[in-house]
Amino acid sequence: MNKEKKIALKGLTLSELEEYFLSINQPKFRAHQVFNWMYNHLSFDFADMRNISKELRNNLAETCFLQTLNLVNTQNSASTETKKYLFETHDGKKIESVLIPEKDRNTLCISTQVGCPLDCKFCATGLMGYKRNLSVGEVVDQYLLTAKGAGKEKITNIVYMGMGEPFLNFETTLKSIEIFTHELTKGLSRTRITVSTAGIPNKIKELMESPFRVKLAFSLHSPFEEVRNRIMPINKKYSLHENLTVLKTYAQKTRTRITFEYTMLKDLNDRDIDVKELTRICSKLPCKINLIPFNSIKHMSPAGISAELEPTPINSIYKFADKLRNNNITVMIRETQGDDIAAACGQLASVFA
Repeated sequence: MNKEKKIALKGLTLSELEEYFLSINQPKFRAHQVFNWMYNHLSFDFADMRNISKELRNNLAETCFLQTLNLVNTQNSASTETKKYLFETHDGKKIESVLIPEKDRNTLCISTQVGCPLDCKFCATGLMGYKRNLSVGEVVDQYLLTAKGAGKEKITNIVYMGMGEPFLNFETTLKSIEIFTHELTKGLSRTRITVSTAGIPNKIKELMESPFRVKLAFSLHSPFEEVRNRIMPINKKYSLHENLTVLKTYAQKTRTRITFEYTMLKDLNDRDIDVKELTRICSKLPCKINLIPFNSIKHMSPAGISAELEPTPINSIYKFADKLRNNNITVMIRETQGDDIAAACGQLASVFA
């Protein structure tokens, strides 16, 4: 049977797997077995599933498939231990994921879309445009394939900060979180998962009302509406004010701190008036700010404002952070990792997608 006609089991939640096995006249406990093999034992072959009869394994192999992505290439940073993974989908699209080893954690940055429709002017993914949403299986397989090849480098954290806007592929994002955090996978707690958004207020509300109240990162990048309008066109549809209102509710209801992602852009968002306005915003809700050095997007041949953007000098970033800390704001400066292989924040883009 051609793969196009087969059923993709990878990406199904436990309840969906139960429905499938009942539909083929198999007991529900088969769903638990297959779920465990796929997501806990990292199995990509029905032949591995030894507690299932050979006849059923053969039938599943004839009618279903497990692997949604193929690993095309891996790049290792010469300056850090960061690794970038290039995956190909069954329809020939390319996506990238990044594994970031740190002292006490190994964080996998995963993608939810092929490209991105938001066109943020400082982001390479936005410059490549939007191709399509990823399936649940394609999101999950980034983790499973990376974990299978990582050996002793056990992945401890997942951040939805790769290619695409997770809340524009909301149901897929939610289902993948359900799989990652399910007790049968012996997977990750919700406190080890962070979803990043440029600001889709109604989806922030939906996440808040879901059982999967993971950590939330908000791509702020400027405390002023007019500046966000220039560098983040999505702000014209969903204003900063509207987002901050729902973020405050999210923080209160989930008892978590919002992380504000803030790419430092010379003479655009690194001024004293930015410090003052950030202080005002941060005084209204529990949060922290991640200051991110602007990483080059020249590999995308940018035009317009994207070509004009310059990084804030690193010494100025430290001064900016000190001013915020003097105002009792929690600030982290994110070290650039993987920029030599275009794997740093804002650099992910597959030009062949």
